[in-house]
Amino acid sequence: MTDRLWVLNSIMLGVGLAMDAFSVSLANGLHEPGMSRRRMAAVAGTFGGFQTLMPLIGWFLVHELLELFRAAEPYIPRVAFILLLLIGGNMIREGIRGDEDEAAAAVSFGALMLQGVATSIDALSVGFTIAELPAVRALASALIIGAVTFAICMAGLVIGRKLGTKLAGKASVLGGIILIAIGIEILFTH
Repeated sequence: MTDRLWVLNSIMLGVGLAMDAFSVSLANGLHEPGMSRRRMAAVAGTFGGFQTLMPLIGWFLVHELLELFRAAEPYIPRVAFILLLLIGGNMIREGIRGDEDEAAAAVSFGALMLQGVATSIDALSVGFTIAELPAVRALASALIIGAVTFAICMAGLVIGRKLGTKLAGKASVLGGIILIAIGIEILFTH
């Protein structure tokens, strides 16, 4: 594979893997319309970081623990669904309750970590697609995937913030519905 083709392949993997993280970023922007640029960078960085780490873990598993990963692979979509269902359900509950202070509060660190895992868990399987690469190239592919995810998530946050300001108190409900829909999509398509 030529260098250009390898880079293009890594970028396309990043775009494909970032779609769930983009949707969750959109929901986070809806939930927190007053999010600062620094916070946006931290949220997008979290998703980019997980999208970088998961293919590397997958690559390692292919090389070291293939049978263990194969045994766990059928459960990956279910885990992502449950995590997004819990987070989305909580956002809907907060929005329906109408507690403006809580609904406008930032997504907690713990919730953000769960979102990062839930949206990137399918990236473990990318380790299979990059398994033939040497470690340095696998790392470079993972970094490209993470950078693409970061950029796409920043766009989702910007869009979500703009919509969140317009939707006011119902943004948490909409964000929660989006997260649950993503979880259902992951459950049935992966």
